[in-house]
Amino acid sequence: MNSTAANATDLRDLIAERPMTACQIVAVIVCMGLNMLDGFDVLVMSFTASGVSAEWSLSGSRLGLLLSAGLVGMALGSLFLAPYADRVGRRVIIMSCVAIVSLGMLLSGFSNGFTELALLRVVTGIGIGGILASATVMVAEFSSHRWRNTTSCLYTAGYPLGATAGGAIAAVLIGRYGWRSAFQFGGVVSLLMLPAVYWGLPESLDFLITKQPPQALASLNRLLRRLKHSTVSALPAPPPLAEARSGAAVRLLWTSDLARSTGLIWLTFFFMMAGYYFVFGWTPRLLTAAGMSAQQGITSGVTLSLGGIIGTVVFAFLARGRNVQRMTRVSLLVGSALLVVFAFASTHLALALTVGIVMGGMANSAMAGLYALTPVLYPPDLRSTGMGWAIGMGRFGAILAPILTGSLVDRGWRPPQLYVAFAVTFLIAMAALTAISASRVRPLLAREPA
Repeated sequence: MNSTAANATDLRDLIAERPMTACQIVAVIVCMGLNMLDGFDVLVMSFTASGVSAEWSLSGSRLGLLLSAGLVGMALGSLFLAPYADRVGRRVIIMSCVAIVSLGMLLSGFSNGFTELALLRVVTGIGIGGILASATVMVAEFSSHRWRNTTSCLYTAGYPLGATAGGAIAAVLIGRYGWRSAFQFGGVVSLLMLPAVYWGLPESLDFLITKQPPQALASLNRLLRRLKHSTVSALPAPPPLAEARSGAAVRLLWTSDLARSTGLIWLTFFFMMAGYYFVFGWTPRLLTAAGMSAQQGITSGVTLSLGGIIGTVVFAFLARGRNVQRMTRVSLLVGSALLVVFAFASTHLALALTVGIVMGGMANSAMAGLYALTPVLYPPDLRSTGMGWAIGMGRFGAILAPILTGSLVDRGWRPPQLYVAFAVTFLIAMAALTAISASRVRPLLAREPA
């Protein structure tokens, strides 16, 4: 191929305006696989909760701490590893974090007590948190404008897909070999993702032309060849202030033009994830406490995730050419209403499963919308940082939800009371999302008037 002078706008148009190439599609699929790790990692603790609790005689509060330990790690990974992805590269951080997850999951399967397992859950969560912020941004950066809404939402479908497929496998493994086998399985699967990332996920074009790390020209030309485009003889001029931004990324999220959107998206993630992780983390346990068998409780958890897959895929294709912000608000409102309905269906298996499918679909659709909207709130050199801190703030809500639930269970709260209480979190998230200026998200609304 001929070598030409580089122009940043023309290079970005390779991805933004042209049909997606095989390289881009594979990159999105690999990122979706990485998100499946998150789905399995969260649900595996939920599914193993009964076995762990029985073996070590844990109270509801201590079990809640175990359920939250991984989320603590995810928050730390999102907050403190994501900014490094904007400095050293998304791909480097993702590969390092996949290795951390593999080690943490494998060792969790050999833990000898509450404290050891809790610490390993934190370590595993750090890896997951670092992966998610960078992979979410990679999906947005490797997608064309025409398909960005859809690919971002399909990426989010990896979470319930990982939870469903992994949960079904974990249920069989736990029944035959005990709860430790579920963690060991997760470690092996995570390890297998390393070659997939190495071969299928190149460094993002936006990072290479914005940050221009060592060997950036060679890396850019390798990527251009994979995109079926001519190589370039020189890098484009770096964006204004790119160097100045590199050491102050978090502070720059609060500059005058970004502060309002940053504060509101943090609130949205916090309350959305509080309700989300209550539903997906505690439902199997709460339904068992309400009179269902342990197997029925696990079935309900898988049903929620199945609904999440269906809802997210439907949302993904509806999002193409529609107002994603508005669709996300509707999902939060309907999800809140269904939590109230589920509160009074929790003692009837057939009704609970039916409502659970739709409720899982709404919850995951709302999450998909947030993952699609957030990256475009920020310029390219702040995207991993902005996404990471938004997810990190959300993880704090996710951390508090299981701990609070465990404490309330110890105080005698019944499942209906808990579901009604957490329905409010979705309403608060909807209000915060509504307050974000439409002008900040208009680039993602697929040319529909905001």
